[in-house]
Amino acid sequence: MDALPQAAAAPPNPMDALSALFAPRSVAVIGASADATRIGGRPIAAMLERGYAGTILPVNPNRETVQGLAAYPSIAALPSVPDAAIIAVPAEAAEAAVAALAERGTRAAIVFSAGFAETGEAGATAQARLLATARRHGMRLLGPNSLGLFNTAQGFYGTFSTSLERGYPVAGPIGIASQSGAYGMHLFSMAREEGMGLSCCVTTGNEADVNVGDLIGWMAQDPSTEVIAAYSEGIRDAPSFLAALELARRNRKPVVMMKVGRSEIGSAAARSHTASIAGDDAVTDAVLAEFGVVRARTTEELLDIARLATKRIYPAGNTLGVLTVSGGAGVLISDAAQAAGLPMPPMPEPAQQALREALPFCAPQNPVDCTAQVLNDVSLVGRFADALVRDGGYGSILCFFTHAGGAPSIVPRLRQELRAMRAAFPDRLFVLSVLADPPIVRDFEADGFAVFPDPSRAVVAIQAMGRFGDAFAAAPQAAPPALPPVALPQQTPSEAEAKRLLAAAGIEAAPERTCTSAEEAVAAAEALGYPVVLKILSPDILHKSEIGGVLLNLTDAAAVRDGFALLRGRAASAAPHARIEGVLVARQLSGGVECILGVHRDPVFGPVAMFGLGGIFVEVLKDVAFRRCPFGEDAAEAMIRSIRGAPVLLGARGRPAADIPALARMLSRLSVFAAQAGPRLAGIDLNPVFAMPEGQGAFAADAVIDIAEEPA
Repeated sequence: MDALPQAAAAPPNPMDALSALFAPRSVAVIGASADATRIGGRPIAAMLERGYAGTILPVNPNRETVQGLAAYPSIAALPSVPDAAIIAVPAEAAEAAVAALAERGTRAAIVFSAGFAETGEAGATAQARLLATARRHGMRLLGPNSLGLFNTAQGFYGTFSTSLERGYPVAGPIGIASQSGAYGMHLFSMAREEGMGLSCCVTTGNEADVNVGDLIGWMAQDPSTEVIAAYSEGIRDAPSFLAALELARRNRKPVVMMKVGRSEIGSAAARSHTASIAGDDAVTDAVLAEFGVVRARTTEELLDIARLATKRIYPAGNTLGVLTVSGGAGVLISDAAQAAGLPMPPMPEPAQQALREALPFCAPQNPVDCTAQVLNDVSLVGRFADALVRDGGYGSILCFFTHAGGAPSIVPRLRQELRAMRAAFPDRLFVLSVLADPPIVRDFEADGFAVFPDPSRAVVAIQAMGRFGDAFAAAPQAAPPALPPVALPQQTPSEAEAKRLLAAAGIEAAPERTCTSAEEAVAAAEALGYPVVLKILSPDILHKSEIGGVLLNLTDAAAVRDGFALLRGRAASAAPHARIEGVLVARQLSGGVECILGVHRDPVFGPVAMFGLGGIFVEVLKDVAFRRCPFGEDAAEAMIRSIRGAPVLLGARGRPAADIPALARMLSRLSVFAAQAGPRLAGIDLNPVFAMPEGQGAFAADAVIDIAEEPA
């Protein structure tokens, strides 16, 4: 389904209106029910039970009281203007309710009502009317088709979720933002079962107005929220989403996100479920990484990361030191750390020797295996852990004590050693992997330790803390280079014209000439120097190799003359109606590394640049990096160095190092060209680009600029 029409005028003071949504001083409930198990009754019952301090104004034309509160027959009859409203009436009545509330000056409404865009074209039209009415009066809408929200600090429960029947949330620092109502409340329920404290949980439903980006932005400024956990099926408004992520990073609030729709089937389901634009999953990964967002693969992983993030210790340049009573667990942890990309450098040799002197049969490299001897001498825990931090310098320490760490005979002395260690190094992240009864786990957590039963889960969460730390500590990146304005042609140009356009942006190509006769081709080859490459030149034949339109390694005039005739003949046979501009004669480059640089227009985030090595690296291994355009040379170089095949460029196995700065300049300038070209640019392919040895530059050997057709 296409994106829903949006009203042109943005609402005034949107954050004030969002504050009314999250923490209203008064709330009207339209469709209020005396039955606490009905949709219109559940929010009232929950707010009464949890001590909501604001005023509840039930609207029900058939009752004078609702759950002990005075009820009113209509919105017009309300004695005051409510900050917010909960709309729990059928879709046809919801439109009138929004209009009446907006005219009275209500700033925000939670629309439980279903039957809008999720049902088809007629529902989408009704939803657009709903939004237009709200926007005219500066009112924000959560929903429609929303399960609502709760705010634990305010005792505000604007939700009809049955999850509350099994218990209310514990107040705490984690905020949940979810496009899916049922799954958002599933996250809340799992967090509650694990004893995790929540500041709020908000579900956006159809996102006619308020979207996940708005929620992240609000939580980034909310004093009660320190960690943001998000669930998304698609990003509707990229600018607000990106601005929210940047605000969260600036305020040092970690965001962990489940962005579903990785698979083709999952992506289609996301579009069907919420009419959201899924975009390309690899691009989503790159965008989230750009802002330091950690993408969780599972619900368990999301909650693990959010829970550990509440410790508020984010070690930049993170490394892991491991103290274990089991050699087997040490191997398991090492494997998990390598898979997660979390470095585990060895202990310095003098420190290892000192630990061997203290316990001759220990294994002190890292993991540091102090063996089960700690059951006899718990003071070894403190001594070994002190060495890990003081001598090893690790940013994070994971201690694996298994069931021994939960044994009542061990716990008091173990806690004493661990508390002393944490007090001595308050800036380090300490995590325990123990199997213990809940009261003992709570004691360890009260001492400031995060506790995981599974050390592999702990490693994933620890690695995420380092990613947050790197994002928070990152220096501002260089500005993109300034380039002249880009004027695209009306139609997709030929290779020669594409290279002329790119040359104006400082993107160099291999020396070449356009020739319309065999004699011109021979003269060009003589001037450029053999060997040369011949390519058919036509704006209608962009993928020349598919028709045999490229000839390599031509070494003399006869080969060039014959090649010219061969290419013209192949073009006439394979594409008889193609416009032929001639034959391109280019110097054949050698001694460089073949790369591919490209741009494609993502439906959510706009132009996105791609970098990878040519051949099998991109075609089979998909070893590429993406980044939103535009960006500076430092970001371009980081992209280049991030691919798995980067050692090929850096001089692996005695090869000469490639000219990385020249490659980064080209990639950065390509990103600016794409950003300035506007929405008519569908994509760019520079393939291959030859990254020559250090100091010798980078040159595009082929170029395609794809111009989108004008809409009918």
